[in-house]
Amino acid sequence: MNARDPNAKLGFIGQSIVRREDTRFLTGVGQYTDDIHLSQQSYGVFVRSPHAHARITKLDVAAAAAAPGVLGVYTGEHFKDIGGLPCGWLINNIDGTPMKEPKHPVLAFGKVRYVGDRVALIVAETLEQAKAARDMVEVDYDVLPAVIDIGNVTATGAAVHDEAPDNQCYLWHIGDKEGTDEAFQHAAHVTTLTFRNNRLAPNAIEPRAANAAWNPSDDSYTLYVANQNPHVERLLMCAFVLGIPEHKMRVVAPDVGGGFGSKIFLYGEETALVWASKQVRRPIKWVAERSEAFLSDAHGRDHLTTAELAMDKDGHFLGFRVNTTANLGAYLSTFASAVPTILYATLLAGQYKTPKISCTVKSVFTNTAPVDAYRGAGRPEATYTVERMVETAAHELGIDPAELRRRNFITTFPYATPVGLTYDTGDYEATMSRAIELADVAGFAARKAESEAKGMKRGLGYSAYIEACGIAPSAVAGALGARAGLFEAGEVRVHPTGKVTVFTGSHSHGQGHETTFAQVVADKLGIPLEDITIEHGDTGKILFGMGTYGSRSLAVGGTAIVKALDKVIAKGKKIAAHLLEAADTDIEFENGVFKVAGTDKSVPFANVSLTAYVPHNFPHDKLEPGLNENAFYDPSNFTYPAGTYICEVEVDPATGVVRVDRFTACDDFGNVINPMIVEGQVHGGLAQGIGQALLENCTYDVDSGQLLTGSYMDYAMPRADNFPHFVVETVKGTPCTHNPLGVKGCGEAGAIGSPPAVINAICDALKVKDVPMPATPHTVWKTIHNMQ
Repeated sequence: MNARDPNAKLGFIGQSIVRREDTRFLTGVGQYTDDIHLSQQSYGVFVRSPHAHARITKLDVAAAAAAPGVLGVYTGEHFKDIGGLPCGWLINNIDGTPMKEPKHPVLAFGKVRYVGDRVALIVAETLEQAKAARDMVEVDYDVLPAVIDIGNVTATGAAVHDEAPDNQCYLWHIGDKEGTDEAFQHAAHVTTLTFRNNRLAPNAIEPRAANAAWNPSDDSYTLYVANQNPHVERLLMCAFVLGIPEHKMRVVAPDVGGGFGSKIFLYGEETALVWASKQVRRPIKWVAERSEAFLSDAHGRDHLTTAELAMDKDGHFLGFRVNTTANLGAYLSTFASAVPTILYATLLAGQYKTPKISCTVKSVFTNTAPVDAYRGAGRPEATYTVERMVETAAHELGIDPAELRRRNFITTFPYATPVGLTYDTGDYEATMSRAIELADVAGFAARKAESEAKGMKRGLGYSAYIEACGIAPSAVAGALGARAGLFEAGEVRVHPTGKVTVFTGSHSHGQGHETTFAQVVADKLGIPLEDITIEHGDTGKILFGMGTYGSRSLAVGGTAIVKALDKVIAKGKKIAAHLLEAADTDIEFENGVFKVAGTDKSVPFANVSLTAYVPHNFPHDKLEPGLNENAFYDPSNFTYPAGTYICEVEVDPATGVVRVDRFTACDDFGNVINPMIVEGQVHGGLAQGIGQALLENCTYDVDSGQLLTGSYMDYAMPRADNFPHFVVETVKGTPCTHNPLGVKGCGEAGAIGSPPAVINAICDALKVKDVPMPATPHTVWKTIHNMQ
């Protein structure tokens, strides 16, 4: 559907328009980084550490350097005087001292710290020659004890970094510890759980890739890279690592096949390629193989948490106390420090008016791949903590889980939580009630009886999530340690014929921006969708923007575009006033037409745009020629989408196999631009969240530090037959109060709300307090037999 629905009151907004970008993807003409082949293209591969923790005692590259086709071999020796990869968020300890920030080298120098750590870069004429030369590199290692178990990072006596002898990066706290401890003194009931939020590999369908070229004519660089925020990539690489003048670097993120957070960060691979491209005076391409991606992509989650919930005799929440140990891996990745703190602990209020909350987070270094943001980034971990506790408390108290939630829902807004956020709006009862209706909770007892007649166990679990997204505002983020602004930029370029090109600092890698952003522009300007092009991902074309993550694109990037459109319309009114011989204050703009209020005098948008480029047709002494405007937008608050998810499972007690029989997701995303795209985003998130709950788990050998789940033979990805038909509905929600579109984020909700719903359902089926994630058949079978 690409035409305006004549029955739609809001024009293009709210319409399920088919994604315009899908044609090129489905017909195989999308252009990803690996599709870009430059003149005199060469290829790079990396030598990686086979050990989790070791000193490099010998590194001999002579044979590799002399191999056929090899253009250069580079090691940590070449980068030892170059800056390390920076962390973008400063977290302070409880005592006010800053976190430990050991250098994160582009290539390892002297020591390797996880299996897959980069040791050397080989550049050759062909990929085959580069791989052959890689096998000629001789490395001797003095293997050291590995730090793997986050529950006891001092067990081996080894330090991942000399700067952190106890392997602790920081010890951080938020909330009212004394007040929370006092609340527990008055509790009639306390629920306690200890659990692990399992480690995940991001597994975007397109692996990480880069193609870097140096131009000798002006000493400039161009980097094509699978990345979610090209301007930030350029800034970090230029200013903090390589020292390249920023205006001498162009970063292009073309079509990107998924990111889920793993392509936000600055990695050593593309940094090394940029530097080496000048040394060999040739463009260098590198594309990760899947096994390489498992080893070296930033992983997600990996928390160990003990939580306690204090309640009065009627189940009203009095206090919530949380202690979490978070795994950062071997190095601080770009946003690693913020995920288990600012993006996690600030959401521990959930949808509930718990008066006192206290959370302490200890983040530790281990000899594993770096851990950073993965779809949801802290919010899934927070929701899992809150919703597992609430469901468990309900069963312990003998109160219906929905009723216990209702007794504690926040009902008045704005609401300032005890952990630093202010929810602007919400209606948690509405999503709960609708989810219960859609899930046919009333019929659950009959379905349970049918399962029992077959020798099966059936359970039902709730999850009432909330997330803070539209990641910003800069002032708040800065006060909490962010080392960069979190605004967004938009430029609207109206051509003489009335066609429009929009440049956005947001980046699309599956979100559908080329459709939804165009819908916003078409609705605002009253022009056909086909007259609008959305450009993104090229620092050579677009204003400095912060990219896409944290469900921020429409709320922040879309609002920047709207503000630029407002400027276009304001200038258009002045030009129209001249053409219509009226005061600009009398000009109205609606459905693509400027008109004089109260008259039939009008001029279409295309006429005004043409006039803007013919200066003698309007008072150019008062107005500049052209119709091109830009805007930056920095929100005053986060957006707070929320919802209720209900999962129903059937468990085979003989095998431990869990079948998700029914899954209902009811969300409040505020105003919705494209319902079909929103539903697709929720579906994708549910697949990843249910995958975490039942199947996915990055596992390292606790002694050697070897990744045991380094391929799809061992890392279980969910498949279509692992899911039921999802019942997904977006309620007529509570619009965000502080952006003009009234939108909230939707891209991460499914991954945030679903894991606790699944585990709560399994626990209900088995009548147990906890089942660890992932609830594999073996894990569930052991749980059943431990009960007997």
